[in-house]
Amino acid sequence: MTSTVLYEGDLRTVCTHVHSNSAIETDAPVDNNGKGERFSPTDLTATSLATCMITVMALKANTMGIDLKGIKTEVEKNMKQDPRRIGGINITFSIPDSLSELDEKSKSILKHTAVTCPVQHSLHPEIEVKLDWGSWE
Repeated sequence: MTSTVLYEGDLRTVCTHVHSNSAIETDAPVDNNGKGERFSPTDLTATSLATCMITVMALKANTMGIDLKGIKTEVEKNMKQDPRRIGGINITFSIPDSLSELDEKSKSILKHTAVTCPVQHSLHPEIEVKLDWGSWE
């Protein structure tokens, strides 16, 4: 088992990772009658894409002798209606100065690794993913 999800009422859940017992809470978003005080389920989906990209990039970078510490992303999720769903995810990468001067081959390998991550492959093909690689463009 991966996790448990407990509904606490007021459109809030508590999600517990079985192996580590770490927990996160979710709320329905304000535009869907929720409090919006926590990540929404769709926020987690969009954020999972960014975390997956960074994680697989770091795994690959480790084999290349590169430390990606300090890479950061900003994630923007765009919703569509009828049916309500994620329509797009925009991810903007902030690359630390120490990694801005990486050679083009290494950048290309890491970017390819990111866009082929498991979460990307799991998203519906109609979800438009836009990436801004910052100084790696």
